[in-house]
Amino acid sequence: MSFDAEKETKNVINFIRDYYEKNNLGGAIIGISGGKDSGVVAGLFTEALGKENVIGVTMPCHSKEEDREDAKLISDFYGFKLVNMDITNTFDAFKKEVFKLGNFTDSELKNSDINLKPRIRMATLYYLTALYTAVNKKPYLVAGTSNKCELYVGYFTKGGDSVHDISPIADFTVDEVIMIGEVLKVPEKVLYKAPSDGLSGQTDEDKLGVTYKDIADYIDNEENVEVETREKIKKLHNSNLHKFNIPTYRR
Repeated sequence: MSFDAEKETKNVINFIRDYYEKNNLGGAIIGISGGKDSGVVAGLFTEALGKENVIGVTMPCHSKEEDREDAKLISDFYGFKLVNMDITNTFDAFKKEVFKLGNFTDSELKNSDINLKPRIRMATLYYLTALYTAVNKKPYLVAGTSNKCELYVGYFTKGGDSVHDISPIADFTVDEVIMIGEVLKVPEKVLYKAPSDGLSGQTDEDKLGVTYKDIADYIDNEENVEVETREKIKKLHNSNLHKFNIPTYRR
């Protein structure tokens, strides 16, 4: 079945608008990474709520200046406010405390370091959400920016980018997000940029070991991808299921 990007773009905009009206909400706080997902989400919220009710946030942390430049490209295009919260010193202060616990190797620290950054970023977004709620006297929400492919293989940080208040693109594959971005006229430099977390120095696909197209094809029908790739995707999906459910004892 072909994907109607125009129709789905309108549907998501109406979904956001209706939710905000129903719950008497005010604005949105969006972490702007300089990539297509946050660019598309910013476009959707600007269309749904108006640029005056959207605040984008850049949160550099030992990251590339190009990402911040691309984030500005998005905010300039849509006209919403962009604030910068440099979390480098926060990250470094945290690591300083970690080193007091012992001498750890780079390989031992790698996964903790990569996941610490999005967790600090999420704390930053929620701090600003509460702040701008108080300043503007209307409730702000944190907008999620994860797409369907990322979510299927668990490519997100528990307690980091998994945390948000509204999720507009979680049911769209990467290719579908790009098509929605084309409707919203997201700047091409951002929309077609190779996806990366801006934290590890690797592209998403390098880290995953599979392409987003493979993941989308697998979701549609696992027979669409070759056996080796199929097994990789299945393993990623199954090994990350714990991120979605917290086992809870009930009396």
